[in-house]
Amino acid sequence: MPCEGSAAPRQTLSLVDGLVLVVGMVVGIGIFALPAQVAMFAGNGFNYLALWLVGGALALNGALCYAELAGRFPSAGGEYQFLSRAYGKNLAILFAWARCSVIQTGSIALVAFVYGDYAQSLLPLGAHGAAIHAAIIISIFTAINMAGTFQGTLAQKVFTSLDMLALVSLLAAGAVLILGGTASPAPVAAPSSGDGGMIGLAIVFVMLTYGGWNESAYLSAELKDGNRNMVRVLVLSILMITALYFAVAFIYLQAVGFDALAKSSTIAADVMGAAFGPAGATAIAIFICGSAISTLNATIFTGGRIYYELGRDLPWLQKFGRWSPQGENPVNAFILQGAVALLLVMLAVNLQKSGLQTMVDYITPIFWLFMTLVGVSLFLFRHRGQGESGGYRVPLYPVTPLIFVATCLYMLYSSVNYVQQGTLIGLAMLLAGVPLLFFRGRAQPASDAAE
Repeated sequence: MPCEGSAAPRQTLSLVDGLVLVVGMVVGIGIFALPAQVAMFAGNGFNYLALWLVGGALALNGALCYAELAGRFPSAGGEYQFLSRAYGKNLAILFAWARCSVIQTGSIALVAFVYGDYAQSLLPLGAHGAAIHAAIIISIFTAINMAGTFQGTLAQKVFTSLDMLALVSLLAAGAVLILGGTASPAPVAAPSSGDGGMIGLAIVFVMLTYGGWNESAYLSAELKDGNRNMVRVLVLSILMITALYFAVAFIYLQAVGFDALAKSSTIAADVMGAAFGPAGATAIAIFICGSAISTLNATIFTGGRIYYELGRDLPWLQKFGRWSPQGENPVNAFILQGAVALLLVMLAVNLQKSGLQTMVDYITPIFWLFMTLVGVSLFLFRHRGQGESGGYRVPLYPVTPLIFVATCLYMLYSSVNYVQQGTLIGLAMLLAGVPLLFFRGRAQPASDAAE
């Protein structure tokens, strides 16, 4: 329910602004940490490299579908709006609950564990050092964002620069190793039959690394000439990201070899160490810690606002839907979000697994469930004629959205098949949101949802 007198989003973002934002959302700590998991399940170097191109193609296909959805319903609510229009407000609220309890907080914990792995290499804190570092950094940046929006955005500007420095350093390290003849290249010839590894699991990690392009939906109400520029932003950004990811993945493979890559928990540091010695490994660890903090801060910043929106829709949670005039931010929402993220860190430790792997287990099945529903919504809108604006329409309909839905279903199957305890916990948290619907009352019709 909108607040009285609240301002509406205006179209102030240029094409370049959109490109920078989408690339910034996608390119984060995943490319520094997840390629090892991809290699672990890919089976060989050829599959490993091919999967990064496949991931880019699947992301581009999904982006084209999102461009039509955003054109039909441009809104700062993004996927919340799509689900409301297609299925009614109750499902949209359940989606918001899932983001708050599973997807967003799980993402915060995942990024914090990547930070923790690299921080542990710089400042060891014992057997559970990565988890301790993760808990500390979540607490610090939750507090910074609680202090005010100005403090949160200032921190974002400072740490985003380290993201770019880390990528530039890796490309330089690859050039040094390959041109200097000191790399340990892995063969990338086409594999023999039976050498396919566990491709379904490998693509889960590839798509997680590409994750974030769907957040472009939240820019649709603010992008100038949105119907045309949304398509440009999504296509150009995905092509740029695919080229960048393939280059970095190739450098990892050629620098340390396939076997070493599959076993590494700090692959970027290993590559920099091979190129520049201990000083290089230390430098990249610092850069990646900064990159992880950049992603963590952005996730905390946006996640708090999701709790805020849910609190505004549900009177039972209205305490978390309050906006602080002092800091221009949802302070109570940040407190709750930080507490849930810290609980997830503790959960990962108790499960006796890698913190990163536990958070992947926790997030991916629920994420792909809702992505599937978003994909199906495009068919519903076409059938009902909802949101027809004469704007962009996805090419090769219905093939393109069918591929997107099939991809989401395959990712859902693969992630559930891979994870066990994490899936059950994620599902339990999702079902815990069902009672919220009874407090809300009867669902609005789909045509009225999100009005």
